[in-house]
Amino acid sequence: MSAHQPPRTPDAPAGAGSTPDARQLRAILVTVSLALMAVIASVSGLNVAQTHMAVEFGASQTTVLWIINVYTLALAALLLPLGAIGDRLGRKPVLIAGLVLFGAASVVAGLAPSAGVMIGARVAAGISAAMIMPITLAVITSTFPEQERGRAIGVWTGVAGGGGILGMFLSALLVDVADWRGLFVLPVVLVVAALVMTLKSVPDSRERSAHSFDTIGALFSATAVVGLIFALQEGPERGWTDSATLVGLAVGALAAVAFTAWELHRRDASLLDVRLFRERGLAGGSVTLLVVFGVQAGVAVVLFPFFQAVLGWSGLLSTAAMMPMAVMMMAASGLAPRMAARTGARATMAAGVALAALGLALMALFVSVDGGYLSILAGMLAMGAGMGLSMTPSTEAITGSLPRARQGVASALNDVTREFGTALGVAMLGALLANGYRGAIDGRLDGIPGGAADTAREGIANAVEVAPGTGGHAQDLIHAAQQSFVDGWQQAMWIGAAVMGVLLLYVALRGPRTTTPVDAGEGAAPEAEAAQSVAAR
Repeated sequence: MSAHQPPRTPDAPAGAGSTPDARQLRAILVTVSLALMAVIASVSGLNVAQTHMAVEFGASQTTVLWIINVYTLALAALLLPLGAIGDRLGRKPVLIAGLVLFGAASVVAGLAPSAGVMIGARVAAGISAAMIMPITLAVITSTFPEQERGRAIGVWTGVAGGGGILGMFLSALLVDVADWRGLFVLPVVLVVAALVMTLKSVPDSRERSAHSFDTIGALFSATAVVGLIFALQEGPERGWTDSATLVGLAVGALAAVAFTAWELHRRDASLLDVRLFRERGLAGGSVTLLVVFGVQAGVAVVLFPFFQAVLGWSGLLSTAAMMPMAVMMMAASGLAPRMAARTGARATMAAGVALAALGLALMALFVSVDGGYLSILAGMLAMGAGMGLSMTPSTEAITGSLPRARQGVASALNDVTREFGTALGVAMLGALLANGYRGAIDGRLDGIPGGAADTAREGIANAVEVAPGTGGHAQDLIHAAQQSFVDGWQQAMWIGAAVMGVLLLYVALRGPRTTTPVDAGEGAAPEAEAAQSVAAR
C-alpha cells in the first residue's frame, strides 16, 4: 500500500469480534448482487421503451434521451462523494437509505404522468444508485476474508458486466408481454429483496477519520464528471462542435484540473489521493476497466442495429442474441480469481485483454449479411470471456490500492471509471460505425431517388424505413444499406481491436503485480507495508 495513505482505523463490523461464517458470507454476496443488479438493469432498461415513452408523453426524441441519460449523469456525478460518505457514516445505513430511495423513485417513475415527473424520478433514482453501487463492492472488500475476497469480487464484476444485458433482456420481455411501465417492476422487486436481506445479513463497517469531509473536492469531482459525460453523451447527437457539447467539455476539463490541484493540496485529507495513480495497481486497473467497458458498450451499440436492421429481428430477439456474450462474461469473471491466484493478476488481465481483442478481430473478419448471427457468434463468445477475465483482477487492483477503511471511495472510483468508459465507447465506436457506413453507402446509391438516397445516408434504420417508397429500387437500397453497415462494422471492430492491442501492451509492461489490500493502522508492520507498496509499483 502507498505510503501516501495515513493510518486509519475502521470500526469493526456490527456484531463484531468474529469473521462472518460461510453462510453469512453467501447471504451478503447474494444481497449486494441483488442491489447491484437493480442499479445496472436501470441503466439500460429504458432503452427498449423509447418509442413507447415518446408516444405516451408526447415527448421529443431529445426529451426521451434525457429521461434515459439523466440517470447515468446523476449516478456518475455522485459516486465518489457518496462512496466517501458511506465510509464515514457506515456502509450498511447508507446502503439501506439508498435502497429505500431507489425503490420509491422506481415506483414514481412507473406511475409518472408526464415526462417532467419521469425525469425527476430518474434523477432521484440516479442519486440513490450512487449510494448503492459503491457500497455493494465496499461491503465485499471490507467484510470478506482475503482468501474469499477474490471469488466474491468475481461474482460482483460478473453481475456488473453481464447484468446490463440480462436487465435489458428482461426489460424487453416485459415490454413485449405487458406494458412498458412494467420495466420498473424488476428493479422494485430486486430492491425489496435486497433491502430485506441487508437488514438481516449485512454487517456495518465505517471509517474514523481525523479530517473533515472534502466538500470542495466533492463539488469539483461532480462537476467534472457531469461536464465530461454530458459532452460524450450529447456529442454524437448534437455534433462535436455544438455549443452545448463544447461547453460541457470545457467545464468538465477545467473542473477535472481543479479537482486534481485541490486533491494534491489536501494530500492526506483529500477525497481521493490522486498521487496513488503513480502506482501500478490503481493506474493499471483503471485504464483496463476504462478501455474494456468502453469497447463493450461500443460493441453493444453496433450489435443491436445489426440484429434489427440487417437481420430483421425484433427487440426481444436482438436482446436475447446478446445473452451468450453475457453468460460467457459472467462465467469468466468467476474463473478469473482462481486463474489470478495461479498465474498472477497481470497475466490474467493480459490474457483477458488478448482474448477480447481476438473476439473483435473475429467479428471484423467473418461478419457478413449472408452469414448472419453465426458469423459473429464466435467473436462475441471470445470477447465475453476476455472481458470477464480482465474485469475481476482490474477491480481488485483498484480496491487493493486503497486501505480497507476507504473502500467506499475505491469502489466509487471503480464505478466512475466504468461509467466514463461506457460513455466514451458509445460515442467513439458509434461515430466510427456511422462514418464507415456513410463512406461505404455513397458508392452504392446509383439510381436511387435523391431524397431517398439522402435519407439512407443518415443510417441503416433510415434506409430500411424509406426503402418501400423507392418502388423497384427498394431491395437494392436495403441490400446497399446492409452491406454498407457491415463495412462500417468491420472498420469499427478493427479499430477496437487495435485499441485492445495497445491496452495489452500497457498491461504487459505496467500491469499490477499485486492486488491485496493493506489495512493501514491494523497492526501491519511498516516493513510489510513498504514491501506491499514496492510490489504494487
